[in-house]
Amino acid sequence: MTETPTPTGDPDAPADSTAKPAKSAKSTDPTLAEWLSKRGDDELVTLLELRPDLAVPLPASMAVLAARTEQRASVLRAGDELNTLDFAVIETLVVQGAGDGRHGAPLPAKTLRKLLSDRVPAAPVNAALAKLRARALVWGPDTALRVSPAAQEALPWPLGSTTELPDSLTEPEITAALAAATPQERALLEKLASTGPRGRTRDAAPGTPDDRPVQRLLAQRLLNWIDEETVELPVSVGQVLRNEPVTDPHALAAPHPDTTKHAPADINAVAAGEAGELLRHSASVLEVLGRAPAPILRSGGLGVRELRRVAKQTGIDEDRLGLLAEILAAARLIDKGTPEPAPDGDGADDFWTPTTTSDAWLAVVPSRRWAVLAQAWLELDRLPWMIGLRDANDKPLAALSAELRTVYAVRDRHAVLGLLAEFPPGTEVSAADLGRILAWREPRRRRHYRLEAVRATLAEAEALGLLARGAVTSAGRALLHGSPEDAESEMAIALPEPVDHVLVQADLTVIAPGPLVPELQDRIAMVADVESAGAATVYRISETSVRRALDAGATSAELHHLFTTHSRTPVPQSLTYLIDDVARRHGRLRAGMAQSFVRSDDPTLLAEVLAAPVAGELALRAVAPTVAISQAPLGEVLERLRAAGFSPAGEDSAGAIVDLRPRGARLPARQRPHPNWRPNPPSTDQLRSLVAELRASERAANARAGQTVRSDGSRTSTQATLNLLQLAARTRRRVHIGYVDAQGVASQRVVEPLKVGGGQLDALDPVTGAVRHFTLHRIASVALVE
Repeated sequence: MTETPTPTGDPDAPADSTAKPAKSAKSTDPTLAEWLSKRGDDELVTLLELRPDLAVPLPASMAVLAARTEQRASVLRAGDELNTLDFAVIETLVVQGAGDGRHGAPLPAKTLRKLLSDRVPAAPVNAALAKLRARALVWGPDTALRVSPAAQEALPWPLGSTTELPDSLTEPEITAALAAATPQERALLEKLASTGPRGRTRDAAPGTPDDRPVQRLLAQRLLNWIDEETVELPVSVGQVLRNEPVTDPHALAAPHPDTTKHAPADINAVAAGEAGELLRHSASVLEVLGRAPAPILRSGGLGVRELRRVAKQTGIDEDRLGLLAEILAAARLIDKGTPEPAPDGDGADDFWTPTTTSDAWLAVVPSRRWAVLAQAWLELDRLPWMIGLRDANDKPLAALSAELRTVYAVRDRHAVLGLLAEFPPGTEVSAADLGRILAWREPRRRRHYRLEAVRATLAEAEALGLLARGAVTSAGRALLHGSPEDAESEMAIALPEPVDHVLVQADLTVIAPGPLVPELQDRIAMVADVESAGAATVYRISETSVRRALDAGATSAELHHLFTTHSRTPVPQSLTYLIDDVARRHGRLRAGMAQSFVRSDDPTLLAEVLAAPVAGELALRAVAPTVAISQAPLGEVLERLRAAGFSPAGEDSAGAIVDLRPRGARLPARQRPHPNWRPNPPSTDQLRSLVAELRASERAANARAGQTVRSDGSRTSTQATLNLLQLAARTRRRVHIGYVDAQGVASQRVVEPLKVGGGQLDALDPVTGAVRHFTLHRIASVALVE
C-alpha cells in the first residue's frame, strides 16, 4: 500500500536555512539606528513614503524606528514590492552571513557584485541596492552591507534557490512528465501543490520498491528527496500545477516577451466598435430590467434563472451579461431595493432595478457614457470573470454576489493593464508573457497572475474598449494614467460621428448607417422596432409600431415629415399608405378617465364596442349615444380594447392625446456607500514635519541634562517646574522636557523657553526654528541642558 506524503507547510514557505557560518562582526560597525540617524531628511522622508506603516504612531527615537523596520510584518509588507533581482541580493547577503544580526560579518558591495556578475551586470545590482537601502531592508556603507534578519522570511522561494546551481526541470520537461504521470501520482503532486511543498512519507526511505509513486516521482525529479521521511515539491513543478507563471530564481533579468505591432488607428477603430456594442447592450439590459426587475437571491446576487431571462430578452450571451450587470451596478445605473412601481405577485422584497441615474446616463453623449462604464470597471473591487465558477461548497458563483469581491481586484487589474501600457502604442503582448513579467517583478504575488486570471482580465478590458487586438487603446492609456476627461475625448475621436439620416427600404425596413443623433434615434425608435443591431441598425415598421407612435401623440403628418426629411432614399408608397391607413382608424374611439370613459363621434362604433365581450369584462355602461364609462383604470381599458381588435387612443381632460407607454420601474439614485476606512498616506510636507519631530526627539535623548525637575502632580513639584522654566526663559538656557500630548503619546525634546504663563509654555524649537506651545500640566519632566 502506498503512503501519501503528509504536507508540512505553506506552499510558498521557504525551506530551512542553508546559510554559511558567519564570522563575527567588528565592534566598530554602525548599528541600524546609527545608520538611520546619519541619513538625510529627504532619505528619511522617502523611507516613510515607501513604508508608511513605520510612521504610525510617530516613533519616539531612531532606535524605535530601527526596531520597526526589522519587524517581520513590516518587512513582509515591504517585500511585496520587490522583484526577483532584489530578492537575489537579499538571499546572497543572507547566505553570506550579513543577515545574522550583530554576530554575522557584513558583506562589501564589491563582493556582492562579484557573486552575481555571472548573471547580471553591476549597474542593475547597484540599482537594486539603492532600492533596498531606500526601504531600510539593506543598510550600512558599501564596505559593510547588512540585511534585515526578517528579510529571509520574505523570500518567495526556499533559501538557496538563487545562490545554488540550478538542478530542476524546465517548464516543457515538467509538462511532459506530468502528462505521463498516473492519476495517483498526479493527485499526490496536486495535494502538495495546494497545501505545502514538503510532505512526510515512509516511501522516501532507502530500499523502498521502485514502483511506489513517491519513488517514481523522485526518479523523474518531480519530487526532491530531503531525508528518509521527507520529500519536497520543486517550486517550478508547483507553479505548473497551479497554472502560475513559472519563475526562475536564477534569471536576474526581466523576461523579454514576443510582441506584435498593430497600427494605433486600427486599434482605436476596433475599440470604438466594441464600445458601441457595450453601450447598446447596456441600454438593452436597463430597458429589460426596467420592464421586469429581477428579484435578488436570498444569498444576494442575480440568480441564474433571471440571468437567462434577461439574456433571452436582450439577445446577449450570459457570460457577457454577467459582466454588464457587474459594471452597471458599479456605476450605480442599477441597484437593489424596492422599485417604483413595485412588480406584481413575485413575493420578493428587493429587486435589481435601474436607478433614476440611468435616465441621465442614457441622455448624454456616447463617449461620456463609455467613460462612466470604463472607469467603474477599472475601479471595481470584484472579479466578474469568476461568475459561474464553483465555490468551496461546489455551488456556482452568482453575478452581483458578495463572493466575487476581493481586495486585490483593483491592484491586480491595474498591474496587468499598466504593464501592457508600458509598451509602445499598438503593441500586442500575450497573456502568458504578461504573467511571466509580472511574476518576475512581484514574485511574492505570482499566484495573482495565473494564466486564466490574466486572460480573463484582458478579455474584459477588450469588451470595454480599453484594449483591442491585445494592445492598449489611446482612450485606455488616458484612463490608466488617471485622466477620464482625456479618455472621453480620445473615445469621442474614435467613435463614428452620429448621422442625421436613414435609408427607408421598400420592404418597410429602415437602415441607420451609423449611430443616429439622439433626437432622430428617439423618433425612429418610437415608430419602428429594432430588427438587427450593429454598426448599421435595421428597424422594421409595422402597423403596431405606427400605432405606438400615434399613441405617443404623433400625427400622421409628423410621421410623413419625419421620413421625407431624414430618408436619403425615396419614401416607398407602401409606407405612406400604411401610415395613412393606421391614422384613419386611430383615435376614432377615445378613452379617458371617469374612472375611465370611452367616447366616439360614431355612435355605430360605440354600439359595436358595447356589444363585444370586452364590454362585460370592463363593465362598460353607456351614458349617451357617443359616451360610455368604466370603473377600470384607463391603461387597462386601452389594453383590452386593443386586444379585442379596436384602435382606441388615450386622451386627457382637455381631449388631447396622451402618451401612456410604461416608463419602466426605477429606484431612487443612492449615493455611493462610503468605502472601507483606509488610512490616508501622509503628504510629503507632513512627513517632513514627522522627520523634524524625530530629529528633535533624538537630539533631546542625546542632550546632557543638568538640574532636573520631575512632575508628580503636587503643588511643590508644579511650582518647581515653573521656576525652572522661568529661569531658563530669563537666561535664554535650553531645557530638555518630557511631554505627553493629548493622545497620550510621550516624547522628549530640547527647546528654548520664551514665555511661561497662562498654563502654557511658549518655546523655540532649535531644529525647526518654529515657536511651539506646550500645556504646562502635560510636561512630565524638565532639565536644563548643559
